[in-house]
Amino acid sequence: MGQIRNDKLLKEIAIQVKRIRESKGLTQEEVYNDTGIHVGRIETAKSNVTVSTLHALCDYFGMKLSKLLKLVEG
Repeated sequence: MGQIRNDKLLKEIAIQVKRIRESKGLTQEEVYNDTGIHVGRIETAKSNVTVSTLHALCDYFGMKLSKLLKLVEG
């Protein structure tokens, strides 16, 4: 079975990740330099982001993954 892609979900994740990054006063370049994660690909919903990557971003942002997922659920 191939990889499953939910564009609506990815767009909502993109919105929330960008909102959180901007609220921390961080640029995409700063996030990349600190984590090695191409957050721009996530924020444009071009990447089918993994749970592990989201967890790493949440650690970097100082929040729990469950909080991000609650924001995504609305």
